[in-house]
This record gives sequence, structure tokens and C-alpha cells, in this order.
Amino acid sequence: MHPRVQAVTDRLIERSRPTRERYLAQMGAAASQGPQRGQLQCANFAHGVAGCGSDDKQSLRLMNAANVAIVSAYNDMLSAHQPYEHFPAIIKQALREIGSVGQFAGGVPAMCDGVTQGEAGMELSLASREVIAMSTAVALSHNMFDAALCLGICDKIIPGLMIGALRFGYLPFVFVPGGPMPSGISNKEKAEVRQLFAEGKATREQLLESEMKSYHSPGTCTFYGTANTNQVVMEVMGLQLPGSSFVNPYTPLRDELTREAARQVTRMTRQGGQFMPLCEIVDEKSIVNSVVALNATGGSTNHTLHIPAFARAAGILLTWQDMAELSEVVPTLAHVYPNGKADVNHFHAAGGVNFIVRSLLDAGLLHEDVNTVVGHGLRRYLQEPFLDGERLSWREGPRQSLDENILRPVERPFDAEGGLRLMEGNLGRGVMKVSAVAPEHQVIEAPALVFADQLELAAAFKAGELERDFVAVVRFQGPKANGMPELHKLTPFLGVLQDRGFKVALVTDGRMSGASGKVPAAIHVCPEAKDGGPLAYVRNGDVIRIDGTRGELLVRVDAAELEARERARQPADTGVGCGRELFGFMRAAFSSAEQGASAFTAELEALR
Repeated sequence: MHPRVQAVTDRLIERSRPTRERYLAQMGAAASQGPQRGQLQCANFAHGVAGCGSDDKQSLRLMNAANVAIVSAYNDMLSAHQPYEHFPAIIKQALREIGSVGQFAGGVPAMCDGVTQGEAGMELSLASREVIAMSTAVALSHNMFDAALCLGICDKIIPGLMIGALRFGYLPFVFVPGGPMPSGISNKEKAEVRQLFAEGKATREQLLESEMKSYHSPGTCTFYGTANTNQVVMEVMGLQLPGSSFVNPYTPLRDELTREAARQVTRMTRQGGQFMPLCEIVDEKSIVNSVVALNATGGSTNHTLHIPAFARAAGILLTWQDMAELSEVVPTLAHVYPNGKADVNHFHAAGGVNFIVRSLLDAGLLHEDVNTVVGHGLRRYLQEPFLDGERLSWREGPRQSLDENILRPVERPFDAEGGLRLMEGNLGRGVMKVSAVAPEHQVIEAPALVFADQLELAAAFKAGELERDFVAVVRFQGPKANGMPELHKLTPFLGVLQDRGFKVALVTDGRMSGASGKVPAAIHVCPEAKDGGPLAYVRNGDVIRIDGTRGELLVRVDAAELEARERARQPADTGVGCGRELFGFMRAAFSSAEQGASAFTAELEALR
């Protein structure tokens, strides 16, 4: 193992020892030696199978059959989740063929950040992760199940499913992806039209035509944002079948992988003889592997929230410091939009996750000795699936990249580090994704312009008030203030100004999403302004320094002067409309961004 990876892992194990031991003790106490449904009273059991067909009822009365819960994020408004409409029928039939049963245990909400960007509904986005976790727990609460399949892909959905599933970590789980949509127009072309529209050089009709050619069919969006980062993280953690992340929906291979997921999860049950509960897969080593994969692929900054959040659900206390120290030694091996021109279909064709795992394992940057859904050892993930006639088979994945413009070996990386930077200074702590930021733009020192939200900045741009060097401070966008919406609408305006030769950057206690691109942005800054963090005391004209090379986040104001200033207050009307008022209790409970911006942190910390 690389000494830095081993050192971070050892430190994480030691720091997490009390909480991890308590978590595993909880899982041990919750588990039983036989099928859960066998311990139900007769009336309870009868309720649980009343909706089943006669054959399934008979199978479930026999304790040697496995009952598999299906927890799905299906809805047909999300392109990525629309294919899940057909998965339960495929899964149930595959299970019947091997003498087991599948029950649709529950659905979880699945909202699309792409639809709600810049709209009021976006303030529900991060909170939806907690709702998904709770919905997963409700779905699995009936004590009827021997294992579970989780159907989800996108931004908050996989982390929410993970948090919920880990509270039932004594059961086997397999996560079932749906795959990306086929490639549409290039991401470069899409970004160019967006910038032209921001400058008033493209009509709304031209913009809509471009967007609909990009987002054009069922499947995950093809840029390397949070949804597709989820897929890489889950596969490298050994929670999905090898090579399954980026097989397109509505293809024979995709359907056969779904059937195999159903078969495999039954093998992992006590009845199946290869018992492997989730709590024995998700451990400190697999969490470190997830961070390594995030860094090596230039993945979404949202995972600086999500990985710490679901790690805590397993009693593992991951910090931004851990993530940043790993980033320093993990090379960037992939260039996928917004870090490059390729999309995830190109990434998959060039070698994909198989090649990434092989490269990182051979370099000692991933832990090989981990449990996975297909057994012990991560080298099983060097194999890729294919159809031999109608039969699913496996073969060795590519040993070399098929396109070094997209994927490179460790010996010839795009960058010697992963590009995730911990930012620290008298403005607080945050993170910055430097993998998509050109070196000449990674250090900015300029006067602050303070905004209450992204719409205020957009209005200033359209009024011609931003033709200068400046650091945009967009505050009261943190978890407690308004639920921490993504500020993706800032990207075209700041990108235009950067292209015009101005030095521009962003500092915010909000999020910039997995689509964060070429403009330097110190995000997730905490303490957030709502909690009285330093951002609440910044004024227009204060000189701010963002140094992405050294991880500095500074305001050039004397500490005594800053402390003497009156604290800015959040606008009074934030948090109402579009259902946002229903989530006030959750916003009040959110932890800091570094602790995952989770409403469950206090409860999980009580495991100490």
C-alpha cells in the first residue's frame, strides 16, 4: 500500500474505533440466525404475504427461500430513473426461477437537480437525501426480508439509500444501476450555447434545442457530475456488480445484469451459503477506496458531503482532512466533462471503472483486501460483463487505456494529484475542486462583491455591473440557511467574465454541484453565515484571497475589525414556498458541511 493511503486508513480506524464498534454491535444485536419473517407472529406474517401470488406465498412459508426487498427510486420524470419502471418485474422473475421471492418493499423520492436548478424546489434537494434514508428505513422496517436490492442512481438518491440501508447493515444488499443515456451532442457544444445565451448571443429557442439534444433519452445524464460519480464510488466500494455502472438502459446486457444482481443477492443470504451483510462490506478500507476513486476520476464535490454522511451511518468518522490528504497522492487518471471533453459513455468505452481499479490497485492506492457483493477481494472488479449468446459472462477488462485523452495510467496521469483541495483561513473551512481549473486561474486575490443569492448575481451581470476583477461572496446558502441548494446558475456568468479576461472566483457556504467547472470556487464554507460564520461579516470591497495551490481562504481584514462589524442577517423570506416550509425542522438539525450536512449527525454521534 502507498504509505499515505495506509496512514490515512490507520488514522481513520483509530478515530472511529468507539463509533464503529458500537455500530457493529448494533448490527449484531439486530441480526437473527434465521429468516426474519420466521420470527413474526402468524397475523403479522399473513399481512406481509397477503398481496403475493399463491406460489410466492408458499415459498415464503418455507424458510429456505430468500425474500428479497426491492427499494426503488423509480419515477418517470427523471431520465435516469425511468428505466426502473421495468426492473421489479425482471427481478421478481429472476428470483422465482431460483426458488426465491422478491417483494417491492417501498419507493423513495427522487428529485432532479437538473430540473430544479435555480428554482425554489432546489432548496429541498439536500434534504431529500435524509427523506430517502428515512423512506428506505420504512421500506425495510417490516422484518420480512433476508436481503435487499436498492435501485437508484442520481445525486442525493444513492447517498440516501446508503444511509438508510446501513441501519439495516445486518442484511445483504446489492445496488442496481440503470445506466447512462446514449451520447447526445458534445458537452463542449452544450456549454458554449449556455455561455452564448448568458451573453445574450443565443435565443431561448436555440438554448432549448441544445439542451434537448444533450438530455434526450432515458438514462443518466452523460457528464461526470454527482450521479455518475455515485456509480464509480459504489462500484469501487464493491456494492454493485463489476463493470455494471455504465451499461446503457434498455439493452440486453443491462437487463441480464439486473437479473444477475437478483441472483447474486440471494447467494449472499444465509440460505444462499455465501452470507455477506452490508456492514461487513462498508468499513474503513472501503470508505478510503471511495475517496481514492473520487479523486482519481475528478468526481463531484458533492461527495465531500455525501461520503462523510454515509460513512457516519456506519460509525466511520471521515473528515475533509482525510480526503484532502488522499487527494495529494492520488493522480487524476480521467478527463470527463466538466474536467475534459468526453462523456461517461466515452469513459466506459476507453476502459472505464475496470481500468481505474486495475491502475489504482497496481499502484497500491486502493485496498484490495475488502469484501464486496461478489466475494472477498477487489480484483474481481478487473472483470467486465458481456453476453455470450444470451448468457452473462465475464472477461478481463482492458489492461491499457483505449484513449489516453480520456483515461491514463498512473505513470502518465493528467495531474499528479486528485484535485480536491481543503481550503482554510480566516473565512473558515471549505473545499475546492481544482481538477477543472486551469493553473493560471487557481490563485485569485480581488475585492469582494457580496450577494444574497445567485439571482442577485445574475441581475448584476445583466446590468453590466460585473465587468471587473472580483470575488463573488454568495452567502446564506448553507444547510441551515436554506437547505444548501446547488448554485449551478452562477457557472455561465462567471465563466463568461473569466473568458473576457477578468479575474473572478466564488466563495460560498453553498454548493456548486458535480458540474463545477473552470471558475475557481471555494464552496461548502463552514461555519456557514447562518451560524455566524466569517462570511456573515464580509463587506463589499474587502480583499479576498483564494489560493487553490496552497489551500488558503483569506479575507484581508484585521481580525479585530472583522469581529467588531455587525453580523449580516439572512433575508427574512427564505425558506417558504414550493414545500420548503415543511423542511424547517430539518434545516435546523443539519450539521456542518464537513460532517456531511446531515440531520442525523447528532443521533449517529451519540454512538460514541
